[in-house]
Amino acid sequence: MDKVTYVGNADVNAIDHLYQSYIKDPESVDLSWQKFFEGFDFARTNFEEGGDIPENFQKEFKVINLINGYRTRGHLFTKTNPVRERRKYEPTLAIENFGLDASDLDTVFQAGEQIGIGAATLRDIILDLEQCYCQSIGIEYMYMREPERLEWFRNSIEVKNRPKFDIERKKHIYKRLVQTSNFEAFLGKKYVGQKRFSIEGGEALIPALDALVEKGSALGVEYFVMGMAHRGRLNTLTNIFQKRPQDIFSEFEGKEFDADGAFDGDVKYHQGYTSSTTTREGKEIGLTLAPNPSHLEAVDPVVQGIARAKLDAHFNDENKVCPVMIHGDAAVAGQGIVYEVIQMALLDGYRAGGTIHIVVNNQVGFTTNFHDARSSTYCTDVAKTTLTPVFHVNGDDIEAVIQTIEIAMEYRQKFHRDVFIDLLCYRKYGHNEGDEPKFTQPNLYDIIAKHPNPKVIYQKQLTAEGSLSEAEAKSIEDEYNNYLENEFETARKNEKAVVWDFLSKTWEGFRHSKPSDFESSPETGIKKEKLVELGRKLATLPEGKKYFRKIQKIFDDRLAAIETNNLDWGTAEMLAYATLLDEGIPVRISGQDVERGTFSHRHAVVKTEDNEEEIETLNMLSDKQAAFTIYNSLLSEYAVLGFEYGYSLATPKGLTIWEAQFGDFFNGAQIMIDQFITAGEDKWSTQSGLVMLLPHGYEGQGAEHSSGRMERWLQQCADENIQVVNTSTPANHFHLLRRQLVRPFRKPLVVFSPKMILRLPAATSTLEEMASGSFQEVIDDPNAKAGMVDTLVFCSGKFYYELKEKAAEMGVDNLAFVRVEQLYPLPQKQIEAIVAKYNAKNILWAQEEPANMGAWSYIAMSLRHIPFVGITRPASAAAAEGSKKLHERRLKQLFADVFQYASVAAK
Repeated sequence: MDKVTYVGNADVNAIDHLYQSYIKDPESVDLSWQKFFEGFDFARTNFEEGGDIPENFQKEFKVINLINGYRTRGHLFTKTNPVRERRKYEPTLAIENFGLDASDLDTVFQAGEQIGIGAATLRDIILDLEQCYCQSIGIEYMYMREPERLEWFRNSIEVKNRPKFDIERKKHIYKRLVQTSNFEAFLGKKYVGQKRFSIEGGEALIPALDALVEKGSALGVEYFVMGMAHRGRLNTLTNIFQKRPQDIFSEFEGKEFDADGAFDGDVKYHQGYTSSTTTREGKEIGLTLAPNPSHLEAVDPVVQGIARAKLDAHFNDENKVCPVMIHGDAAVAGQGIVYEVIQMALLDGYRAGGTIHIVVNNQVGFTTNFHDARSSTYCTDVAKTTLTPVFHVNGDDIEAVIQTIEIAMEYRQKFHRDVFIDLLCYRKYGHNEGDEPKFTQPNLYDIIAKHPNPKVIYQKQLTAEGSLSEAEAKSIEDEYNNYLENEFETARKNEKAVVWDFLSKTWEGFRHSKPSDFESSPETGIKKEKLVELGRKLATLPEGKKYFRKIQKIFDDRLAAIETNNLDWGTAEMLAYATLLDEGIPVRISGQDVERGTFSHRHAVVKTEDNEEEIETLNMLSDKQAAFTIYNSLLSEYAVLGFEYGYSLATPKGLTIWEAQFGDFFNGAQIMIDQFITAGEDKWSTQSGLVMLLPHGYEGQGAEHSSGRMERWLQQCADENIQVVNTSTPANHFHLLRRQLVRPFRKPLVVFSPKMILRLPAATSTLEEMASGSFQEVIDDPNAKAGMVDTLVFCSGKFYYELKEKAAEMGVDNLAFVRVEQLYPLPQKQIEAIVAKYNAKNILWAQEEPANMGAWSYIAMSLRHIPFVGITRPASAAAAEGSKKLHERRLKQLFADVFQYASVAAK
């Protein structure tokens, strides 16, 4: 039974209920109420019907209301803003608003037990509450519903109050501030006018991260995965991740990157890094900072995916891996991806044990003031959607920042839930160092110009209290400045800038690809006996359980397909996964409705009819197999695709798949594709083997359920960055999935997967086709005879089957239909060989997509030396028509355009 922890008003009946519970079992009420009832002679109070409630009893609960007022609204009356006056809120926390007055200030109230100070005067109770809730730290937590979390927070805040740091700790904090401040000053002096997106004004971030790592290590964290935008990134890399300043200076010098092969690289404040550091207690901690483009919050799900992969592959304990997200105030309020990621936090497929969210609150976004940047009170109000606690802390009060960080870390380790820290600070300069902020915020920047930075503030504090002498402070500064000068001189001698693959240790044993790697595919067959063995296991449901009749039939048909050697798409796909799992390669799939499959072809998870027990036959292959995991995702493309991309970065020896419900839905994640998936290797030298399944095909289902936007993907293809395929047989799909894992490098794979041919009788394969051979980039027409063919029709995907059916209907034998299964990297030599083989008069590219979509423009541009004629639907603004009859009419016209060459040949 949950304990009752507090009462939000002075309802005597509620208090009486609490007291009756206390009489029966003291442990049934919160400890603060136990103390209250022990000290207050409640039992002697006469509650006869119609009797008056004693005045002192009424006032006790008015004081309790006051206490709860501070707990719920104290954050509105804090001293958390270092450069601006707080907005005014009503009603205030004045005692008159709670039915109390000045005459009560020296009265002793038992309600002091509620905040851990025992019976105390109202004056002392208020003083304690002011210290807890209305100084440099504001806290929002009372909306949390679980009594355990509420009690933990109160004990952490009200009982512990402000900690006292010893002199050694104070000096360590000061050294961190010196490093932070002086690094920025050094860059500003040496590289005048260059963009660095300094952390000046928010210097507290670096000591905060330092404290986070130290505290986390003490509480069992062994690995931190961090993500952040560009502001303060260089400082974080240098002073937290221990990237050598000389390497950053070399990037400021504009030197070329020292990397193998063609590599464009990225600006210095976007790059990632991985390192290890030793804490003051001597523990080694792993640190990864994920690369991030200028799309500020896009890295959020990537960080979650990397952290989850680390948990799954190595640590298997949420205490040991901690994701950390560093946000900007405008971005955390304005970017929808933040909401999507927060909603993932407690889901089985995506949880990573709770994230520490630190918002570097500059109180301005580029040039937009905070009151134009959001409708909510705080930039962090999105956290309340999942009842996540939020701290607001003054960035000038460095010890308050450290306390907040440590409480947040304790909370995360205790409850494995998200927690937000709103670090209120300011931005000393404009958006970048060449920007003039007084154009848009003249008053604010007048204040900022006169405002001392956190290093100066803390030095004065330590000097005043006798913890640091001026000579010691100067010595600390001189030592660090000399270090930077030495690094600067070394950087000037370096010929090239260093490129750091931020997960290089994870990718040991892999290399980057070469163009020659794509001339053919490696062998990926599996012995027929093994295929039959695995096929029987994945197609056999455990006995003694009640299954839905249609499910049983699907599995019976799947088993029959294995036995009769006639495999459909779903069976071949599942068999590909089974062979990988049997070889010790883990497989992870996620997306909307992937467990069953949007088109009910997969059924990787079966639920029993009576109690919905989940059965996964792919996890019943053997005791030595790798793990198969599959998750129906939340209704998100952007965050989920980003998560799986991050997961693939940290799992090169596993198969990671995201499936769109329909192919065109991927465009909800276009930022993730443009900035990470297609460009990540070129920018950051990091590989990904992520597979994206995009159901594609024109079947009269309207503009939003037809096209996976093949043209968009092909437009982004260059430098062997991704692979784009449109497979047409189950066997080729089997080899394709296996090919992802046998190469010594990784590439994202975009698969325009089928809908209609999932169950098309003509689109089946045999076990023999999977037992030997490899993925076929191009499939020649098996029935065509070179001497009789005068028209060569290249096509892709399911359109092949429709063309072949129409040709058979018409009795046409002068056309050969060749399937280009891999569109990028384009198998040019194989296409040229087929063209040479047939020596046809007419060479067509036929597609079901409109002329301005699909692969036609790409094919025409890539193979200019081949005289292709394009056969397409008319160019269109929408991807497809919404009318079934219009679809059929346009398909009929497509056939007419293709088969006019048959009639011409006949004449």
